[in-house]
Amino acid sequence: MLASCLLAQGFMGSPDVSILSFVRVPDEVIRKRLLIDGDGAGDDRKINVLLKSFTKWCNSPGTPEEGFTQYQRMLGTLAQCEFSMGKTLMVYDMNLREMENYEKIYSNIEQNIMSAHEKIAECKKEIQRAKRIRKNRQEYDALAKVIQQHPDRHETLKQLEALDKELQQLSHIKENVDAKLELRKKQFHVLLSTIQELQQTLENDEKSDDDNNQESPAENGE
Repeated sequence: MLASCLLAQGFMGSPDVSILSFVRVPDEVIRKRLLIDGDGAGDDRKINVLLKSFTKWCNSPGTPEEGFTQYQRMLGTLAQCEFSMGKTLMVYDMNLREMENYEKIYSNIEQNIMSAHEKIAECKKEIQRAKRIRKNRQEYDALAKVIQQHPDRHETLKQLEALDKELQQLSHIKENVDAKLELRKKQFHVLLSTIQELQQTLENDEKSDDDNNQESPAENGE
């Protein structure tokens, strides 16, 4: 497992990598990568050199002093690899914490956005209510001005009573006028009848006078 982690670190290159790039790479993929890249560079090269040195050290027929020296070199290289792995793990943990922090920030931002949308919607409603209230007030003011131009109810009732009295008086006057007119009609009818009778009497008198005049010459001739 340690070798896999070390090789995975070497596979990624520099230990200062993003958490999105840090993945657990299978051993088969690591071996293929090493075969393709050869000695590689950086941590890859250290691990390849360590593996080659270990293989050489196991198969070396040298003296114990040379073997011990080679062993110390391998330990130094291994310590360097472990140090790099530790740095990588620290960066990994730090990136995890950063991701959690970013998720919290993102969640807070989403909540703030939702809250802002709700506040905007509420403000729009408040604006609509304010517009409606303003419109109602303008209508009320216009109506109040119209009402102020007319007398109040008490004054209106007084005017109605006065108009009612005046109407009653005019009604009485009309009745009196109608009665006088009817009387005048009757009188005029009587007058017309009298004139007609008088005219008839005059006509009769004229006829009588004419008859008398016609009879007088006849009597004188006899």
